[in-house]
Amino acid sequence: MLLERLERIVGPDHVLTGERVSSRAVGWADHGPCRARAIVRPGTTDEVSRVLAACNAAGQPLVTMGGLTGLVRGSVADADEIGLSLERMHRIEAVDVVGRTMTVEAGVPLQRVQEEAEKHGLLYPVDFGARGSAHIGGSVATNAGGNGVIRYGMTRESVLGLEAVLADGTVVPAMNRMLKNNAAYDVKQLFIGTEGTLGVVTRLVLRLREMPRSTQTALVACGGFGAVTQFLKHVDGALGGALSAFELMWNAFYRLVTTPPAKGSPPLSQEHDYYVLVESQGGDPGRDQAQFEDAIAAALEAGLVSDAVVAGSEAQRESLWALRDDVETFFRLGMPVVFDVSLPIAEMEEYVGEVVARLEREWPAYRRFVFGHLGDGNLHVIATGPPSVEARRGIERCVYEPLAARQGSVSAEHGIGLEKLPWLAQCRSPAELALMRRLKQTLDPKGILNPGRVLAG
Repeated sequence: MLLERLERIVGPDHVLTGERVSSRAVGWADHGPCRARAIVRPGTTDEVSRVLAACNAAGQPLVTMGGLTGLVRGSVADADEIGLSLERMHRIEAVDVVGRTMTVEAGVPLQRVQEEAEKHGLLYPVDFGARGSAHIGGSVATNAGGNGVIRYGMTRESVLGLEAVLADGTVVPAMNRMLKNNAAYDVKQLFIGTEGTLGVVTRLVLRLREMPRSTQTALVACGGFGAVTQFLKHVDGALGGALSAFELMWNAFYRLVTTPPAKGSPPLSQEHDYYVLVESQGGDPGRDQAQFEDAIAAALEAGLVSDAVVAGSEAQRESLWALRDDVETFFRLGMPVVFDVSLPIAEMEEYVGEVVARLEREWPAYRRFVFGHLGDGNLHVIATGPPSVEARRGIERCVYEPLAARQGSVSAEHGIGLEKLPWLAQCRSPAELALMRRLKQTLDPKGILNPGRVLAG
């Protein structure tokens, strides 16, 4: 029996069945008991290899499970699937201060990576709200984005090397530690952003940066979208590459998170059309603060910004970010339907206008909110109202269909999983999809790794 064989590999305490499975969380956006046939928790790469080899031989589908913070149902396992959790593989193996790298196992939470880097005066720049729960391996498998993409790029830019296990148990050690290594194919890219469908990431070499010595943060209000985009160009140029975040909130979002019973209070009045949380990081606190304040003052003088407040302490900085990150507020209004799209910045105003108009016309019972990482072309659209499968599908059409004419993407940073599968062909060409399927067939011919996710057929 397969489960007995898996128990011999990882130990009987680490093959969970029955209530030990059903009592587990399913994911951030999913409710109800976990339905997986079992959850297997290997403790080493060798055990992962042997588990995959056994499941491959038996034709047993596996679903990789990390911190379960994804938003596209990529880790939701059915009753005929076995969950593969790397939660026991949580060692930080080494930090190279001179080379600015960290070697970790895939089950380490993102926040632990950040904290370990900080101990050495270094920075792991990938950051997002689920940092305390999300596993670093999952963030790599989904090529997570977050708040610092405008300066540091997606997760892909912070991975120098990795180790992965293929469906048949073959271990691929690609633990490169060098910033420049142009020796033939960069095989690690096969496993970054492919959501565990081509192999299971077990270990990583992460690229670290020097910890900034100063951080400057402001919330500014703008009267029109044109002013927002001009302000982006202005502040990016004025700060000379130090811009690290440019987060945009539409008026409805700002009003919601600054009106009781929300936790926040409005640092700027609520009548402006747009609010931008802008942040820079540098190496000279006195000079950087002056440069930052001069850039904001120049924007006010030029009429790009209607009002502004600059954080004068870390506590004030955190309170400004708390407004942007207060996604939990949406649960007061009903079950939120969360979208993660990207498109050219120049297309955003018209796109949001079209989406909001369609939602008002077709789903008037649902409230609509827009915010996102405007600096890197990523918007989040949230609709809240009574839970309904029919409404969700209809709202998806309102949000996704207008992207086609604008050459946008249905996923900026959350991935495809199961949730966005019907819409993938809208933003990937037939030739791209065919190549993806050829890669899947080559690396996982039996289709046991995260079956049905990312690619259909």
